[in-house]
Amino acid sequence: MTTHLSPRRYFRSFLNIAALVFIFVALVIPNQLTAFSLPAFLFFPLELPLLGLLLLVPGRTGLILRWIMAALLALGIIFKCADMATYKVFARPFNPVFDIYLFANGMNLLNGAIGKAGAFLVALLLIFLVLVIIAAAFWVLGRAQTLLRASVRVSAGVLVGGLVLWLLLFLIGWPKASAQFYHHVKTHLQHMLDTVADIKSFRLELEEDDAVARADKNLFAQLQGKDVLVVFVESYGRTALDNPEFAPHVRPLLERTTNLLSEKGFVARSGFLTSPTVGGLSWLAHGTAMSGLWIDNQIRYDNLMMSDRPTLNRIFKQAGWRTVAVMPAITMAWPEGQYYGYDQIYDAHNLGYKGKPFNWITMPDQYTLAAFQQRELDNQARTPVMAEIALISSHAPWTPVPHVIDWNSVGDGTVFNAQALSGDSPEEVWKDNARIRLQFRLSIEYALENIASYVLNYGNDNLVVLVFGDHQPAPLVTGDTVNRDVPIHLIARDPKVIDAVDHWHWTSGMLPADDAPVWRMDELRNKFIDAFSLPEN
Repeated sequence: MTTHLSPRRYFRSFLNIAALVFIFVALVIPNQLTAFSLPAFLFFPLELPLLGLLLLVPGRTGLILRWIMAALLALGIIFKCADMATYKVFARPFNPVFDIYLFANGMNLLNGAIGKAGAFLVALLLIFLVLVIIAAAFWVLGRAQTLLRASVRVSAGVLVGGLVLWLLLFLIGWPKASAQFYHHVKTHLQHMLDTVADIKSFRLELEEDDAVARADKNLFAQLQGKDVLVVFVESYGRTALDNPEFAPHVRPLLERTTNLLSEKGFVARSGFLTSPTVGGLSWLAHGTAMSGLWIDNQIRYDNLMMSDRPTLNRIFKQAGWRTVAVMPAITMAWPEGQYYGYDQIYDAHNLGYKGKPFNWITMPDQYTLAAFQQRELDNQARTPVMAEIALISSHAPWTPVPHVIDWNSVGDGTVFNAQALSGDSPEEVWKDNARIRLQFRLSIEYALENIASYVLNYGNDNLVVLVFGDHQPAPLVTGDTVNRDVPIHLIARDPKVIDAVDHWHWTSGMLPADDAPVWRMDELRNKFIDAFSLPEN
């Protein structure tokens, strides 16, 4: 007589197999999308036999252990999913302590896009998703527990044998005998503890005396009477010069720019800075460069904003300059501006742009510089200006890419409407990685051409421009690299300005040599002050 399995028993068997596969995948899945491959899953995780043995514990103790294991399994899954996102955007693992602001920023974005009710609903869905992951982990462990307890003696023997086998393989050095899930969770928890310790250490650093920020007549003596522009170029990273996909276009552009500047009497020197961030969080780069402290996370930034640490802007103000911020990406209240010590802040609302936005970009870089020129530098009866300017046309989504027009035609920006409506949509561009990289490269070329055009059109003997990238673009553009360097250029017509930085040993021209000096971005402030100030009396 033939016995047929019922559909229900088939379904239960399927669920049991699915539960075991879920547990195994959760233990071995990589935390970076770029690491996904079949060999990445071919591991013998130590946690598998250990988890099985703990599931054999009976009674209330066994239930408690199952909840603990479910929580740990869910925590590991959440950490790995979060890592996939932060590695993709910021080229680093997720840190729950200083990445929590991402959720706050996301809520603010959703508030503006879909309203408070919609944002609240999204938050509830995220909380629900976390609870579902924990419940799913508890459920799959329950399915595995039922299977193991069907024959406790056999299960215990197999699991102990697996544990012994793992130990033997580990001792002989077999690389696939791993405890990577344990190490992954442990590493994240250790990073959290290290971050808390770093917060305490940074607060002490903020209290230290800043000897460089002195107050005397020799401060910036070699820049007296000059307008100093500190220009941050969005996503202008070293990859633009080193990546074989970008270098054949960007390097010749920088060489041509050197020649064009030279024809008008301008001289340039170039090097590299190491940014504290990758792929975004530009304000960390601004905080680092202006404060002279390493600001590589939001908590350090927030502490800096509440401190009395003098910024480069405040030090220029102290020396007699009018200090200005030009921040076209700022569309909401920006209380941080008070910390930097600006006399005037120009943002998306008061730069006077009447044209259409370039998707997420409020205005093209050329308009930003033209508006700054008109509002600040065209007036001859004034004190010298120190301006911190953020140029954002090279920010994602990199479509449409503007092009430089006659400066006399810029006006109120409506002349750019045709450009703003041209090109493919972000949705179309972002279907293809090669197209994304092309658009990125074109936007960097535009940013550099625009800066050069501004200097050639408006520059004089009293203009000093320090231009550098805020950070490398996201790994989607750079590929698998740990390099965080950004190019930096000093442009001036007065030879005394260039002579003052000879000891920096930067490369002559706009194209930095491959072996040009590389400074951490937090070194820039003090080196700049020292170079252009005379010794104290």
